[in-house]
Amino acid sequence: MTATPQPRDDRRVGPDAIAGRTDVIDVRTPTEFAEDHVPGAVNRPVLSDDERALVGTLHAKASAFEAKKLGAALISRNIAHIVEGLRDRPRDFAPLVYCWRGGQRSRSLAHVMNEIGWRAVQLDGGYRAYRRHVVAALQTLPGRHSYRVICGLTGSGKSRLLAALAREGAQVLDLEGLAKHRGSLLGDLPGAPQPSQKMFESLLLRALEGLDAARPVFVESESRKIGRLQVPEALLDAMRGSPCVRVELPRALRIALLREEYAHFLADPALLVQRLVPLVPLRGKSTIERWNALAAARDFDALVEELLAGHYDPVYARSIERNFPRHAEAATVAPEAIDEAAYRRAARRLIDGVEGAR
Repeated sequence: MTATPQPRDDRRVGPDAIAGRTDVIDVRTPTEFAEDHVPGAVNRPVLSDDERALVGTLHAKASAFEAKKLGAALISRNIAHIVEGLRDRPRDFAPLVYCWRGGQRSRSLAHVMNEIGWRAVQLDGGYRAYRRHVVAALQTLPGRHSYRVICGLTGSGKSRLLAALAREGAQVLDLEGLAKHRGSLLGDLPGAPQPSQKMFESLLLRALEGLDAARPVFVESESRKIGRLQVPEALLDAMRGSPCVRVELPRALRIALLREEYAHFLADPALLVQRLVPLVPLRGKSTIERWNALAAARDFDALVEELLAGHYDPVYARSIERNFPRHAEAATVAPEAIDEAAYRRAARRLIDGVEGAR
């Protein structure tokens, strides 16, 4: 006797279906959402942080039955507010809804939406399944692309060239943009905290999924960490085996460029002094005191000159030699100025050269 086949649940989809969805609703708490979420998802929590903690406490101190009764009351009340906020959505609204495990929280909202007539689907396995998908994909997807690694000394405008390449139509993977950090000791972006490691990986996967494997991808040379965030090993391996492009800029222009990009330190020399403290073991107390004095005197050109000659350039030379073996055979681009137009001209020459070599 053969078993009767079970009907397929068309209202549950796996993580592979996320990429094709334009409407994604994360019903987890704001704290869960802040740590990581599907890029582009909207947070509409069916339980707040405090409410979820209250249900959990009741489960531990009373019983699962009592916790479920309270949870159902809270979720029902919150779903009513969520639906009120969605009343302008058309009949063909078809969101993907997920919670932590693909359980009661997302199932409750998806059920109400489908009863209304919307075509909501639930993420099978919830955020945990999505997170496993991200980790697995970042072990294989980076190796499917061909990279051109933008190298160059600090202040040579690698990020400007990357931005110019994007404006000229090239494929670009902006790791520092995703990480919200310039990748150096002084690389914090004012007013823009870094995402969590998990959120960085979610953003990175979304960026990689949007790339065409038949075209080269320009990416800036990076170390293992960008600020406090770790670059996935598979991506690092792919980058380090790739052809390089070296940006060359005279030191005077590098200093001018750094004055523009780190203007917040010019406005707050005390902040700059604070950021130089970790260099004491490397450069010695007397050197750091001299640099602090230059910062206090607002002699930024002299300070940047010394930072480049005494720290950044030697560190970069050792790092690039060790981590990017194809750097020695790199093609070079040399913008004649530090404005956008100069970098776009350099980007155009680079694109033409890469396409001509294919």
